[in-house]
Amino acid sequence: MKNTLKTRALASVLLAVLLLYACKDSFLEVKPTGTLNEDLLATPQGIEASLIAVYSQVNGRGNRMASPSNWVWGSIRGGENNKGTDPGDYSDINPIQRFEAQATQGVISDKYNGLYEGVARANATMRILAKTDANGSAAIEAKKVLVEAQVRFLRAHFYFELKRGFNNTPYVDETVDYQKGIELVGNDKDLYPMIEADMQFAIDNLPETWTELGRVNVWAAKAYMAKILLYEKKFDAAKALFDDVIANGKTTKGDAYKLQAKFSDVFRAANDNNSESVWAYQSAANTGSVNNANPEFDLNWPYNTGADGPGNCCSFFQPTFEMGNSFRTENGLPLKAHAYNTGANQLITDMGLESKDAFTTDPGPVDPRLDHTLGRRYVQYLDWKPFPGKAWIRNQPNAGPYQTKKYVYYKTDKGSLQDNSSWTPGYTAINVNIIRFADVLLMAAEAEVEAAGGSLTKAMDYVNMIRARAQNPSDFVKGVVTGFTPLAAGGNDYEKPIMDYTQDATLYEVDLYTAADFGTAADAREAIRFERKLELSGEGHRFFDLVRWSTGTTPNYAADEINAYLTYESPKIPSGAFSGAKYTAGQDEFLPIPQAQIDIQTPDVLKQNPGY
Repeated sequence: MKNTLKTRALASVLLAVLLLYACKDSFLEVKPTGTLNEDLLATPQGIEASLIAVYSQVNGRGNRMASPSNWVWGSIRGGENNKGTDPGDYSDINPIQRFEAQATQGVISDKYNGLYEGVARANATMRILAKTDANGSAAIEAKKVLVEAQVRFLRAHFYFELKRGFNNTPYVDETVDYQKGIELVGNDKDLYPMIEADMQFAIDNLPETWTELGRVNVWAAKAYMAKILLYEKKFDAAKALFDDVIANGKTTKGDAYKLQAKFSDVFRAANDNNSESVWAYQSAANTGSVNNANPEFDLNWPYNTGADGPGNCCSFFQPTFEMGNSFRTENGLPLKAHAYNTGANQLITDMGLESKDAFTTDPGPVDPRLDHTLGRRYVQYLDWKPFPGKAWIRNQPNAGPYQTKKYVYYKTDKGSLQDNSSWTPGYTAINVNIIRFADVLLMAAEAEVEAAGGSLTKAMDYVNMIRARAQNPSDFVKGVVTGFTPLAAGGNDYEKPIMDYTQDATLYEVDLYTAADFGTAADAREAIRFERKLELSGEGHRFFDLVRWSTGTTPNYAADEINAYLTYESPKIPSGAFSGAKYTAGQDEFLPIPQAQIDIQTPDVLKQNPGY
């Protein structure tokens, strides 16, 4: 068993902490009865237990919408995936993917309240720290500083998620009395200065390594601060931090940051906490609670697989046509200006076909990361079987022909690194990377383009490091159809392909960029932005990237990209899931503040975002 925060033997004290932080419908509600006095936890053991409770909220604790995976808020809104499933299943997500969000929607409140639950736990820990007497012990004083550094890192994370999701929200720290006066805290202040201050404290006080995996270290703090600065467009400061992290950064175990040799290895539970993992929340299976796994993905599995496949329910989070086409290559490079969505450049799919119908897989060329990102007909689906098409999709007319593939457990991991104790087997021990080294390299490439002292050559080198990894032929998916099992009555059984696993599944082509491709800042931006789309697809980054790129020479970037996606996708989905959908600049960059919060605080104190 890996030595992580999930396996700490703190059950008795942690139970008290969780009771203290018992979740409420609103973080602004009146004080519940039966809460513990924080003074009881003002001990070295108590502050550690309180800290673990803050860490435990990072994955949302079963709140699908509060997780940092941002599968709805980053990937669905970013056009990488659609909701999937049936139109009426979890229909609260439908307006989100159509950019028709309402302040009364439960999923939006779930995101908001889940993040503020993390803030509340962090603030309570800060108060407990202040009450803990070291009694002259230098060791206890040092421990208090280490706990505070971790807590402030985590609080910065929760507020950063609130900032990029809702823009300005009320800033509440440990000095605010949650029982009186909190309802008067407005959202008229920029959160970034406080986020930076917390993360800087973490940088100044966190160690380089820990004996327990999952704790944040100084290099995770520097990488996260660089990301924050990039969002603020403080490119020179971000570049300096990225330079340091890339040259000197180490994992909590002390391993130098580097890309995994295989792209596919990033998403294997057996390979958790690898050299590419800058900060991930720790997932564990078979612990007695599926909330210790990655519970936000419990719906995002192939449908009706039976014993032949993973999950068996519920066909949410299916990759889009547009995303699949994006992996088309020409001479080893991506196609520009949405050319991948035109003519023969579009991937051949089995849309509208039954699994028993004849089909020939698209022959390529494609970027090999395509077949590690999504499942498509007759291409091997991890170590399970060739993807059968419609048979594993709940409602193809509503969601298309693809299935998600990242963060799906392997057949060889079933029962060990996957949890069967709940209503669905869709809980795994695969850690969710909040920041991974490939992400750092691509953000650093951006900083090189935008910073005053940046280098287009260095930016290209960072991108090519990632593309060189994608070239690794040992990571190409194997298996081509050479025939089909014959039917007794004659003809072929197209649900039983005969595979040759000595051959690549299709023609894979990925090449490196040259200086000519990065000749101007505009060229470099286009290449870097598209590389993020390919490398990080389905990992919750895309929408937030599009919004922050809507500046400078590309002020309408998000509106142009998202509306082009919606226009392309709409006629391909017969259910009408995207008919008439439109992204509106000046409104859809941020979610509405939940109406329930405004009702509690009044509109004079808590201001709604524009357009809602």
